[in-house]
Amino acid sequence: MAGNFNLTNVGEVFSSLVELGQNPVDFSDTVTILENVGHRLDEENERLFRKFKEEGFSKKEISPMIEKNLDVTSILKKASRNWDGGYAMAGMVGHGDAFVMRDPAGIRPAYYYIDDEVVVVASERPVIQTIFNVRTDNVIELPPASAIIIKASGETTIEKIREETEPRKCSFERIYFSRGTDKAIYKERKKLGELLADSVLQTVDYDLDHTVFSYIPNTAESAFYGLIKGVEDYLNQVKIDHILSRGKYLNKEELEKIINQRPRIEKIAVKDAKLRTFITEDKSRDDLVGHIYDVTYGVIKRGVDNLVVIDDSIVRGTTLKKSIIRILDKLDPKKIVVVSSSPQLRYPDCYGIDMAKLGDFIAFKAAIELLKDSGKGSVIQAVYKAALDELQKPVEEMKNLVREIYKPFSTEEISEKISSMLKSDEIKSEVKIVFQSIEGLHEACPGHLGDWYFTGNYPTPGGNKVVNQSFVNYIEGRNVRAY
Repeated sequence: MAGNFNLTNVGEVFSSLVELGQNPVDFSDTVTILENVGHRLDEENERLFRKFKEEGFSKKEISPMIEKNLDVTSILKKASRNWDGGYAMAGMVGHGDAFVMRDPAGIRPAYYYIDDEVVVVASERPVIQTIFNVRTDNVIELPPASAIIIKASGETTIEKIREETEPRKCSFERIYFSRGTDKAIYKERKKLGELLADSVLQTVDYDLDHTVFSYIPNTAESAFYGLIKGVEDYLNQVKIDHILSRGKYLNKEELEKIINQRPRIEKIAVKDAKLRTFITEDKSRDDLVGHIYDVTYGVIKRGVDNLVVIDDSIVRGTTLKKSIIRILDKLDPKKIVVVSSSPQLRYPDCYGIDMAKLGDFIAFKAAIELLKDSGKGSVIQAVYKAALDELQKPVEEMKNLVREIYKPFSTEEISEKISSMLKSDEIKSEVKIVFQSIEGLHEACPGHLGDWYFTGNYPTPGGNKVVNQSFVNYIEGRNVRAY
């Protein structure tokens, strides 16, 4: 067994195996699922053995018959009956049958390609295209709640394993985690940037003559192109209006000045090492972020120019505060505007991307600080007590109570608080953080509406349990995952 997945109810699955007389050797997702599928495989093997034995076949004859007739679809249906989570998981049986299965909401991605020689499945389409030199149309998305079954003989079928639920494909895969070389993802990331243009222009008071645009390498580059397109569209309209208003009184010099207006684009932040601090262990991240970026000097007019840099997401804010804002401030811009192509990350993920602790999120910390600053600190304890009660209910009845932490404040108020939290005393420039809107996210990525880390709207009941437990852990000072 292997896969891209997390289960929110691995404890329940583990307990059910124990009740069946199994003894799983570990409590991890992978081992528990391995034991779960293995148990159903044993049952299917025993069923076929009895069937063929009753039909008069010898043990020697029965073994290859079991291999040929093994019903992998039935095994997966029984094994996955109580799974709650996001998954694209692969497994192989000893005699050669194999499968890849996807969760009912399509949370985790899976694509496949089949020809006369191979069956290949991966979480990302471009890697299959590159390795096998095939076109986009030949790489097919595995439907949610389905499995691709590959028999040892090479026969391959797509089977429905469970009933599909409302599609909630992970949007963070599109924003950040998946390869930007996918045709659709590239367009979506550009659109995310384009939709931020109006907010960014407002933030710099539409002063394009004194604003430099850049991006924080490297995954934000596609969104940067989109942002520049949005700014250029605005500037083109300004040019048209100016030309029409001047009419016949417009001379050649004025026309040249108007036509030559364009966004100022520069390579500002340079990454010196190929290090992904997003997925680095917590204890190592702070040591890394201060050493991996440098800046390009001489392109910012000190004390005059605004500096706009776009990133794909702002999760913890660690890299921004400890490295990026600090080194950008060396250029002495009037204002540093950090733009996130994703909305504010407010809630933990529990379906396969490692964002599991509320206390790690800068948006959550900002909301907690705002509650304290505004004299509403009692809300924190009230939510804590309510969360403890909520965790006693059946998981299907639980609600996400952490939404109450954010409820008193607008998105703009939380963004302003984040801006102040990320500006340390040594920073001279004004700092402004601009986030994508939920509406913008859905417009850019209409096929991937899984937005629970932004909205708290979880795709499975287990998500509400996880977010409430995560809040309880935060209040009680326990730095552990909530599932």
